[in-house]
Amino acid sequence: MTLGILYLIPNTLGDVTPAESLPSHTIQVAQALDYFVVEHPKTARRFLGQIKTHKPLQELELAELSEHTARAELPALLAPLLAGRDAGLLSEAGCPGVADPGADLIELAHKHGVRVVPLIGPSSILLALMASGLNGQGFAFRGYLPVEEMARNKAIAEMEADSARLHQTQIFIETPYRNHKMLGALLDRCRKNTRICVATDLTLPSEWVCMRSVADWKKVSLPDLNKRPSIFLLQA
Repeated sequence: MTLGILYLIPNTLGDVTPAESLPSHTIQVAQALDYFVVEHPKTARRFLGQIKTHKPLQELELAELSEHTARAELPALLAPLLAGRDAGLLSEAGCPGVADPGADLIELAHKHGVRVVPLIGPSSILLALMASGLNGQGFAFRGYLPVEEMARNKAIAEMEADSARLHQTQIFIETPYRNHKMLGALLDRCRKNTRICVATDLTLPSEWVCMRSVADWKKVSLPDLNKRPSIFLLQA
């Protein structure tokens, strides 16, 4: 039996229509599918309703894959593809498998010989790097830093040292309601010449990107980042 194809479907980065940030080919592929693996069914249905899938929403099958999904549940999610059915792995925001729980399913698909097709769409990580003016030849994505203050400060010191030693841009994210604490910690802990970029609300009308040295950040009023999705970048 022919195996199905696992399409990796990017989502918008916020409250904009899919056509504003996704190419027509990505939308066309997603429209034709009727089986999706999604992080949150409610928001996935909103996206699928906006792109106007060929089948009515109530006829689509949505299986949930979140950070709480056990690895033992993954074979059931992959089973329709092994039976020949195409599927879409739909990110909650941005690209599937990148700072996203879909990577484990993608790995399992490869192990079973299922073709994996990444579709084009916005990546907040790459968009932030593009706009930062920092080193795009060498960079590392560090995900979320620790919440606890001492562990977070240690991680910041390690990133700054790695950036200087390896000539790398360090990229990381934070839960939006802790953005102010993160920026404050960076300005408190980093050397004055270290460059910090904040990229907020990427692709949205309220998009804001700014890169300054720590010394220059301390000379200006800090932006309102509360509950606004942001990417942080550091280069020593």
